[in-house]
Amino acid sequence: MSGTLNKVMLIGHTGDEVKMHYFEGGNAIGRFPLATNETYVNRTTGEKVSNTEWHNIVVRNKAAEICEKYLKKGDKVYIEGRLKTRKWTDDQGKDRYSTEIQCIDFTFLTPKNENQPIDQQRGMNVNTNESISGTTQQNEQSNVKEEDDDLPF
Repeated sequence: MSGTLNKVMLIGHTGDEVKMHYFEGGNAIGRFPLATNETYVNRTTGEKVSNTEWHNIVVRNKAAEICEKYLKKGDKVYIEGRLKTRKWTDDQGKDRYSTEIQCIDFTFLTPKNENQPIDQQRGMNVNTNESISGTTQQNEQSNVKEEDDDLPF
């Protein structure tokens, strides 16, 4: 074990639609801003203060396509990932830095309208390595036959 950890967990609202970029070979990358809010009361004035922090989220391949399909501006989402800082050069030759969240796992938290398919009505948990729908898991569990109750343990 290296003794270090780079992990980020955020719950926030999307600030824009997912912007997709496709590469040769079928790979894709999706980017979108995520806003998290902090609210507190100023002790000296008693005034309620609200601060918004913006995060740049990066999702890859199939997970990016799922985000593009289901996430809309303003949707609430849980993001889990790691921090990554990129260095790039602007038009004037100056070095610039961007800090992003490389998404590893996400869960949609915004309930959808009743007239949409059932997978979209509940929170959808998606790991970038495999796609999991809470509804699919529940359906598979309910399909287990009652005959299995005869097990001795």
